[in-house]
Amino acid sequence: MVFKRLLGSLGVGGPTVDTVLDPGPVRPGGPLTGQVHLRGGTADFEIEQITLELVARVEDEHGEEEREGVALFDRFTVGGGFRLAEGEQRSLPFTAHLPWETPITELYGQPLGIILGVRTGLEIAGAKDKGDLDQLTVDPLPVQEAVLEALGQLGFGFKSADLELGHVGGTGQRLPFYQEIELTPAPQYAHAINELEVTFLASPGGMDVVLEADKRGGLFSSGDDALTLFTVGHDGVERRDWNTEVDAWIHHLVERRAAHGSYGSYDSYGHGEYGAPGHGHHDGHGHADHHHDGGRRSGPSTAAIVGGVAAGVAVGVVGGMVAAEVVDEIGDAFEDEEDEG
Repeated sequence: MVFKRLLGSLGVGGPTVDTVLDPGPVRPGGPLTGQVHLRGGTADFEIEQITLELVARVEDEHGEEEREGVALFDRFTVGGGFRLAEGEQRSLPFTAHLPWETPITELYGQPLGIILGVRTGLEIAGAKDKGDLDQLTVDPLPVQEAVLEALGQLGFGFKSADLELGHVGGTGQRLPFYQEIELTPAPQYAHAINELEVTFLASPGGMDVVLEADKRGGLFSSGDDALTLFTVGHDGVERRDWNTEVDAWIHHLVERRAAHGSYGSYDSYGHGEYGAPGHGHHDGHGHADHHHDGGRRSGPSTAAIVGGVAAGVAVGVVGGMVAAEVVDEIGDAFEDEEDEG
């Protein structure tokens, strides 16, 4: 695998590339920094372009068939337009900003089972090579952490997390996929729902929190889904009573489903509308159509519950893998995708 990455389409004797990300996790919307290290080959080469691509392992649903693939969700040019001499070593520092909707991959240092990578591309005289791949670790934004912390304190437990290809209709979603974090219900809501799914859609001005409750079916009623959207700002996170606020969201979600018994729409509630240039503030509730283009699906097999609870939220790892195995899984996923392409 490493041999293939180093040589790629440039052939034996071509230059090699190695991207080293600065230590520590990053956050959605925040800077991604590091250096691209180049080593010259057995001759001089004209380096036309060096790019970094953000890629993610996603799930897609075609009818009853579920497939996994790789999605490109951002691309940066970090250098190019120079000659790399035979055997020369050169390092190029870079700073790029992640999209605000970048999925989170860990919570309190525990992996959630989301696979993201930074793939380095090298273009030389028309030949392109995917020369290097690095794991990307993303921590939650303060408001995301506060919401998940509150859900844990209320008694919800982590079940799994995955990335679904498609769009959440009626929102300002920009990426080609969205993240679902699936939670087991708190005891006080176990009579009403089987599981709670949380999707975060961030922007510079705030955060949409989409909640979906998979309702339990009774003897004379079938199970159904209830969906609600809440919008919150990034500021003042530490001054809010998140347990009370999030509990009110869940009450609203459950009560609305019981009152209306409807599927396919959600309430828009909170501070301003998502997707506008900036966030205004309003009181009350709005309504909009809600759907997930390409279908909505859960992936409970993508994560396994690990022992212990971090601040009330149990977190998981990919299929029980440890961190080192996650890195290998990233490389295998993207190489398989390139082979199929």
